[in-house]
Amino acid sequence: MGQASPGCTCTRSKSRRFTRVALIAATIVLVLSQGRLISSAKAEAEADLSRAPPLAISDQEAEPTPAWTSFCQQRPAECSPDRSEPEAISLTPDIWLTLATVNARVNTAIKPLSDQEHWGVVDRWDYPDDGYGDCEDIQLLKRKLLIEAGLPRRALRMTVVLDRAWAGHAVLMGRTDRGDFILDNERRAILAWRETGYVFIKREGAEGRSWVTLNPHPAPIVTANR
Repeated sequence: MGQASPGCTCTRSKSRRFTRVALIAATIVLVLSQGRLISSAKAEAEADLSRAPPLAISDQEAEPTPAWTSFCQQRPAECSPDRSEPEAISLTPDIWLTLATVNARVNTAIKPLSDQEHWGVVDRWDYPDDGYGDCEDIQLLKRKLLIEAGLPRRALRMTVVLDRAWAGHAVLMGRTDRGDFILDNERRAILAWRETGYVFIKREGAEGRSWVTLNPHPAPIVTANR
């Protein structure tokens, strides 16, 4: 009986070592398997990424809204694109996920409120730091967060459109190598520009503070108020 204990201890020790080795081996297999699954998922997502033609621009400059001009006077760094940056994002599944996450996060976090109710003025462009804002404030915050995530400012363009009610509205255009996509506070999904049903009027230019016309006719004076 006295010799039995060492034998039992040894057996338990071997059993524990075997269990640890088996767990390590299983973990390695799981990690490798997950890696293959992630790679496969990314490859499938890459194949499934949307495509949209770039939105044509006119050679005619457009006047920015007065509220944008005031915003730029207060925050000049926000309105001076770095010409060394690319004009289009190289779209990957990871970047698409970043765009979708920021779009959903900001749309959920910021409560819609008109400039008149919020600031007591007809049109003001600013960050919705208090959790309230209208369309342009919401898109400005998305733009800021995407730049902080590493996307080029030059490829993220504030854009003025006419919505389906023929009212002025601001959206954020993400210019990519797969076309121009729209981040909007009135929709959950990011859509190709031609799928929005909007009339595109003008957007920030890529060379400086000037804006460009997106229609072949002179852009009307439109304030974004939704």
